[in-house]
Amino acid sequence: MRYGFWLPIFGGWLRNVDDEKMPPTFEYAKKVIQSAENWGYDTTLIAELYLNDIKGPEHDSLEAWSTAAALAAVTNKIEIMTAIRPGFHNPAVTAKMAANIDRISNGRFTLNVVSAWWEEEARQYGGIFTEHDERYDRTEEFIEVLKGLWTEDVLNYEGKFYSLKNTHLFPKPVQRPNPILYAGGESPRGKQAIVNSCDAYVMHGGTVEEIKQKIDDMKHRREEAGKEPFRSFGMAAYIICRDTEEEARQELTRITNVKESSGYAGYKDFVGKSQLEQQVKLYDYSVSNRGLRPNLIGTPEQIAERILAFEEAGVDLLLLQFSPQLEEMERFSRDVIPLVEKLRNKQTIL
Repeated sequence: MRYGFWLPIFGGWLRNVDDEKMPPTFEYAKKVIQSAENWGYDTTLIAELYLNDIKGPEHDSLEAWSTAAALAAVTNKIEIMTAIRPGFHNPAVTAKMAANIDRISNGRFTLNVVSAWWEEEARQYGGIFTEHDERYDRTEEFIEVLKGLWTEDVLNYEGKFYSLKNTHLFPKPVQRPNPILYAGGESPRGKQAIVNSCDAYVMHGGTVEEIKQKIDDMKHRREEAGKEPFRSFGMAAYIICRDTEEEARQELTRITNVKESSGYAGYKDFVGKSQLEQQVKLYDYSVSNRGLRPNLIGTPEQIAERILAFEEAGVDLLLLQFSPQLEEMERFSRDVIPLVEKLRNKQTIL
């Protein structure tokens, strides 16, 4: 199992808690990622949203790509996975930027391709927002341009959305043939695009049974398409680790006491503009990315056992959220990660 975390660029992950003591500043983000390297984390995911989806559009948030470039220069080994939404970007410029950040990081820069869901954000920032399936048509062309520029000396491309003639990109990325492309999607069209174009599949949080079904389905789709197996299956989850189960449940009650707040501004677009496999209720939306569904909540022993169950289901990357970030990340690295290894070894011996 690889352990990753969402970089706290929105000031937290909880829509019902005003101040999580994790400011959306570069200095805090830098402290988090450098600490994470020391604690043994493998990956950070930097979400790309120009409006603050967690605390509300009127609150501060960091821009993903400039933050990624800055963090690449002050880290040594952690993978920096940064979201990219085709409706907001020129693919040729994106390919150039990604190659540059990959070189700054010496091959540690990867992309999370997101086809977008927040119509109001697109309106405010001039993004292209179309019907659901057409967004994935654009995404596939976008990726074709990226890969073409990363692998060919001169690219000529003519598609429905993009046209390039005699385009050069040098230097190429460190990673060959391309930086790893992660993507998540639950609709038939979304899954088709991921199978056709991406290297790894990432999922919102779900139960062990839900996640196993998704992984088995995507493995089958990939095989049917005649492509190599996905390189990774990742899942988002929110961690509540406490000394006792009662303390963990008290924290869960505190953070899911749904109240009116501007952090729910994107809720209708999220459930209405996406094609989701599981119904998302306000309770689930209290924490970002359906992070409560995996139920990584309880004592270190309980959480470690559930992580092994997800590992058995096929998950090899956890993209975790914590609040407050530094304190809870340190606790997880100290109390849970070694315990997972210990329990895995015990199961192997038995």
